[in-house]
Amino acid sequence: MEEDLFQLRQLPVVKFRRTGESARSEDETASGDHEVQIEGVRVGLEAVELDDGAAVPKEFANPTDDTFMVEDAVEAIGFGKFQWKLSVLTGLAWMADAMEMMILSILAPQLHCEWRLPSWQVALLTSVVFVGMVSSSTLWGNISDQYGRRTGLRISVLWTLYYGILSAFAPVYSWILVLRGLVGFGIGGVPQSVTLYAEFLPMKARAKCILLIEVFWAIGTVFEVVLAVFVMPSLGWRWLLILSAVPLLLFAVLCFWLPESARYDVLSGNQEKAIATLKRIATENGAPMPLGKLIISRQEDRGKIRDLFTPHFRWTTLLLWFIWFCNAFSYYGLVLLTTELFQAGDVCGISSRTKAIEAKCSLACEYLSEEDYMDLLWTTLSEFPGEEPVPGEAGP
Repeated sequence: MEEDLFQLRQLPVVKFRRTGESARSEDETASGDHEVQIEGVRVGLEAVELDDGAAVPKEFANPTDDTFMVEDAVEAIGFGKFQWKLSVLTGLAWMADAMEMMILSILAPQLHCEWRLPSWQVALLTSVVFVGMVSSSTLWGNISDQYGRRTGLRISVLWTLYYGILSAFAPVYSWILVLRGLVGFGIGGVPQSVTLYAEFLPMKARAKCILLIEVFWAIGTVFEVVLAVFVMPSLGWRWLLILSAVPLLLFAVLCFWLPESARYDVLSGNQEKAIATLKRIATENGAPMPLGKLIISRQEDRGKIRDLFTPHFRWTTLLLWFIWFCNAFSYYGLVLLTTELFQAGDVCGISSRTKAIEAKCSLACEYLSEEDYMDLLWTTLSEFPGEEPVPGEAGP
């Protein structure tokens, strides 16, 4: 021990000062700041001059400084004003998503009558939106992983907004079929808002907040029906498509406030930006930032699709897929079939060709009435008591 102290006393004890500062001021001399005491022995400080802005050499850095990860900072800062704002903004995106889906149940019977579409074309108009969602969901995830959560979300919202408004000007069936398919392609990226939202939530509030954010889906469906009650009789379906895009437009405008995921910034090597984001959250919440150095959390190898079918996960994967299929089939089946049931009963004709009897049936064309819209409103209001994650919309 004494030998170690002897060696320690032989090492120079340095004090760093910037260029232009005096080597020893009168205040330092008076206060004794130019000396330190090691085990009762006073040792003089050796001045080492640093250029302005230069970092302290690594050999003099304290190796025991505290470190923290983004997740630790989010937990330390807690839930506050920032998360409340983010909840409303995320809910706005979710509400806009619900409106773009709910409009299908209103648009289909209207075009069925106005353009005299056969039943299979009406069904295809709805199906093409889901095809767009399926084909794009993985793509939006890859874009968000490579270029950032906020970037992927903003592109998908602007995409959906553009083609949603453009579909209002479709002159013929083929145009609106393609445009609504492109709207579905954009809708596939909207769930990135929940992924971004979850990365700013403390662990104890995450499950509850993500569940409660689904209430905005029910708000969106109700708002779409209320909008249709006032718009459809006087302005028609084209104006309904335009006005239904207003929440998307509002979200796109408010996106300037939305920060990038601090976790993404750290993983992409932009630690300064991540720290700035965390400081901003701490300031808005009135909470202190954790002390120490921000580090990257240890990343394990990313999984592959084939991992879902290993013996350990195979049955769980198939069971979850079956549950989600049944859930989506029931939910969207009821929502989209409701307006079809409001129309008149089947009109069937029998034709005979060379001893073969063929039945031709199609739903009679009848525009939705005010009473139909009120019934549809009650149907959508029933979503509030047990609102849950919407089938087909992937959460974090």
